[in-house]
Amino acid sequence: MSESEFYLPVRVYIEDTDAGGIVYYVNYLKYMERARTERMRSFGFDKPAILEDGKLFVVHSANVQYLRPALLDDELTVSAGMGKLARTYIIFNQEILRQGEVICRGEIKVACVERSTMKPAVIPDIIRKALS
Repeated sequence: MSESEFYLPVRVYIEDTDAGGIVYYVNYLKYMERARTERMRSFGFDKPAILEDGKLFVVHSANVQYLRPALLDDELTVSAGMGKLARTYIIFNQEILRQGEVICRGEIKVACVERSTMKPAVIPDIIRKALS
């Protein structure tokens, strides 16, 4: 486990799966969202997507590769590693593992925007310092 990584355990429940007991593809994105949120909480940000100064974090884009299916009752580990911290966005490199095997990976770009206009905004210094 790298110091720059963050890991969140996740169990697959029945509501996460299709009729065949395989995790529905969009739920991998939900697991990744939880890991990013909990990583930000670990730095002391209670509501990481909603910032006090009228700014929000929103997902700009996601590039996801599904390598192996997760199944009902699997115990997974979801990472939330920092790829790049830019002026107005963060790129997270994330993996979902089952017993140490990577079954899904994604590169998620999260942008900082002004709540009133939804236009790009500079990430607040307090967050930049915490993530640097």
